[in-house]
Amino acid sequence: MKKILFAAAAALAITSCSNDLSSLNGNVKAPESVPAGALFANATMGFYDYAAVQDVNQNNLRLWAQHWTQTTYVDESNFDLDNRDVNGNTFWRMYGTVVRDCEEARTALADVVASTEAIAAAEGAIEVMEVLAFSFLVDLFGDVPYTEALSESNTPVYDDDAAIYSDLLARLDAAAMNLSGTSAFGSSDIIYGGDAASWKMAAHSLMLRFAIRIIDADPTMAQMYDEKAIAGGVFASSADDMRLFYSSAPPHTHPMWETLVQSGRTDFIASNTLGDVMNTNNDPRRAAFFKNLDSVGNVTAAPHGLQSDYYQFSQPGSALEDPTWSHAAINYVEVEFLMAHAAVAGWAGAGDAATHYNAGITASMEEWLGAGVDASSYLAQAGVAFDASTAAAQIGTEKWIAMYSNASEAYNTVRQYDLTMNVADLAQTVTPNRYSYPLDEISLNLDNVNAAKAKFGNDDTFAKVFWDM
Repeated sequence: MKKILFAAAAALAITSCSNDLSSLNGNVKAPESVPAGALFANATMGFYDYAAVQDVNQNNLRLWAQHWTQTTYVDESNFDLDNRDVNGNTFWRMYGTVVRDCEEARTALADVVASTEAIAAAEGAIEVMEVLAFSFLVDLFGDVPYTEALSESNTPVYDDDAAIYSDLLARLDAAAMNLSGTSAFGSSDIIYGGDAASWKMAAHSLMLRFAIRIIDADPTMAQMYDEKAIAGGVFASSADDMRLFYSSAPPHTHPMWETLVQSGRTDFIASNTLGDVMNTNNDPRRAAFFKNLDSVGNVTAAPHGLQSDYYQFSQPGSALEDPTWSHAAINYVEVEFLMAHAAVAGWAGAGDAATHYNAGITASMEEWLGAGVDASSYLAQAGVAFDASTAAAQIGTEKWIAMYSNASEAYNTVRQYDLTMNVADLAQTVTPNRYSYPLDEISLNLDNVNAAKAKFGNDDTFAKVFWDM
């Protein structure tokens, strides 16, 4: 479905200059009554615009996944969060737009005239989006406000990251049961156009993601939800993707067009961490991921975190400069890699690991190079051809490459599979394991933040969230 303009949703744009979570309890600049569909659309756009972008002030996960590095101003490639309040901006977008608007959409459904089934389906879609936002936060920070996130408390408690994940899985399970027919949102649903069956597949696909995420931390729970997800039905093709398509004209263009074209800046180039892996394997996606390759089709990649000349290195490919480029919160490509991991674990219904692994790579090739592309030569290469004895490393590496357009999942993959990252030039460290807590939260909610910080080695970015074992 194409991204749609919603005047009421636009009216909800956050204009507050404070990042205090307690300020989310009211919005004096928003209309007193906004339709549930507009609120849901704004929550959806808020998540996708943030997850899709690479911007030094916002989402820097392409740099943390070491797909890209910077040219002149390299703080973010060296994992600095506080200078531009990247961690604070992440908190504010997820809580201030996505979670808040989901909650307000849920309340506004009381005014919608529709069948019981249509209302239930709309509530199910809200749950999926809200769960997605909370998982985004937990994956980055660990413990975060959850049970009191938008309560009347000015100082919300930080909940345990493992406990949050357990509840998110239960919420997805319950939401899937309500997803049938056509939701009350109709065209206000800018992902699936109100098709509840598609939201149900998305819920189960996210359930599969979370189950694989916690496989080392809680294998029993992981298997239970994995098998529920597979039995319930996950994405079976790229047509099922939880994907938002953007428009050709501002202000509804893809955020990367705004970063790479509209801004006119020359900030980002290929990191040698990704470039070296793709070159070693003669990856045919190189010409789609990057432009300005060398004479034999290799990525010319810069040392990660080093100040470098933009024109001497490969730059983000032309596909990312398309204002109508899309973004998938979770897609069929990822699901196939998740299924491969489930099959390696021997879980019921997962099928054959090599078949899923090959399907994930092939689907990624088709995503970037076109339908019907022949991936057989790539799949046959030593180091790429599936080997049960090195399955985890192979699944992790190939998923990390395939998540080129989903930077948060690329970063999560780095941590889950312990992929080797390069030492950044100025930081003199590899990529950290988590985001530190925002400075605004530290100043406004000190006691609760201090409790959370203590769990993570006094807010050490190299401490690990619960599933990263």
